[in-house]
Amino acid sequence: MSDFPVNILMIDDDEDDFFLVNELLHDISPGQYKLEWASTFDKGKAAINRRAHDVYLVDYRLGPFTGLDILHYFQELDFQAPVIMLTGKGDYAIDREAMQAGAYDYLVKGDITADLLERSIRYALDEYSHLRTIEESEKKYFGIFEKAHDLILLADCNKNIIDANPAALRTLRYEKDVLLNKHLRDLFANKEQSDNFIEHICEDGEASREYDFKTSDHQKLVVQINAVMLDEVAQIFLCVIQDITERKREEQEKQHQEKFVITGRIARVIAHEVRNPLTNILLAVSQFKDDEAVSASDDAMLYTDIIERNCTRINQLITELLHSTRMMELHASAVSLDRLLNNTLALSRDRMKLNEINLELLLENETIQVVADEEKVVIAFLNIVINAIEAMTPGEGILTIATKRLQDKAIIRISDNGPGIPEEQQGRLFDPFYTSKAKGTGLGLTSTQNILLNHKGTIHVESEMGKGTAFTITLPIAQ
Repeated sequence: MSDFPVNILMIDDDEDDFFLVNELLHDISPGQYKLEWASTFDKGKAAINRRAHDVYLVDYRLGPFTGLDILHYFQELDFQAPVIMLTGKGDYAIDREAMQAGAYDYLVKGDITADLLERSIRYALDEYSHLRTIEESEKKYFGIFEKAHDLILLADCNKNIIDANPAALRTLRYEKDVLLNKHLRDLFANKEQSDNFIEHICEDGEASREYDFKTSDHQKLVVQINAVMLDEVAQIFLCVIQDITERKREEQEKQHQEKFVITGRIARVIAHEVRNPLTNILLAVSQFKDDEAVSASDDAMLYTDIIERNCTRINQLITELLHSTRMMELHASAVSLDRLLNNTLALSRDRMKLNEINLELLLENETIQVVADEEKVVIAFLNIVINAIEAMTPGEGILTIATKRLQDKAIIRISDNGPGIPEEQQGRLFDPFYTSKAKGTGLGLTSTQNILLNHKGTIHVESEMGKGTAFTITLPIAQ
């Protein structure tokens, strides 16, 4: 017990009972308890409003009122306090009702002794302290749960989602009642990862690794899940999930930039080392063709022509490689993003019409101005649009172009519903000479990436087999 006096309010219309309780408290420990008396219901309410007492002894009979009315008054005030109900005849129905209404304990007046009274007060104070501790812990947990920036999910090994914090709802783009009716596997991009996660958490009691999630509108998220089993009997676990999509994208873009710089160096070395021998070969062939014996031979002329054509072709490829990987001079100015896209679509309209491609435009309502060399950015957009058109089945294709503003960047998303690109090929799309087209050079996307990097922009690809491909481009907003 505390060294300070325990302040007790007794609400009882019988003065004899007050004196009896006061004597019992004095017998227990003089000075340990300080008892105040409220003789009516209204006086009791007034004393309660002061919130100056540690324990409340409340008689069940208070004239036209009862001790239950006092308990209800505590509830109206939203005032949690240790209340002990005093009853006259040991009516257990009343005692049970009092406990349900918030009483901490009850005592039958005729049975009260000093020991029993002290034990009841001690119990009420201890119980009150424990409940306050639990309440504070719940508040802290609730604050962490509600205000955390990370996604937090409670789930079980039957893959039921039990609870989700606001950050999870925002990021996954679900209403809470909808998400709680989903299975955990519905959040994973593929079943194999879902099964892997459940196996680790339910068998090992913990799981920590990267997984692919999908939002309600099927956008892919890369997440880091740290999960731990909270209740082994009920098989309930807690997942703290970090959305690392942007971080992974930035890492990938950095790798692309580094790779691009290396490719440019290699291209310059190749140009230097290959062009000189090519020039010598072409000069030698030219002199060889001037020989009368050679010029008179159809076979000799055929082979010299083949040599010349292929040398010229190699030289052209080297030139294209250099153009697609070198830093370029830009004539950049503020230009409307809508204008860039309209010019792109105008150049691809005939091809779209020929392939019966449907176009969906989801453009930002406000006018977005970007810093761009109009001619070069249109070429970059056009390369992506043409690739999308050629990837889709004629008559069934849907080309979707969406724009939005995100802080100081313009986001352009160009997507198709073609067959998709295998995951192992996605990392090579911007490599020079990498192509799946029979007559392609494999420099279109390399050139596109170069243009965007020179504009301090980025390009990122997402693709799912059987569902299509999306290129996401960012460009700086004109200030």
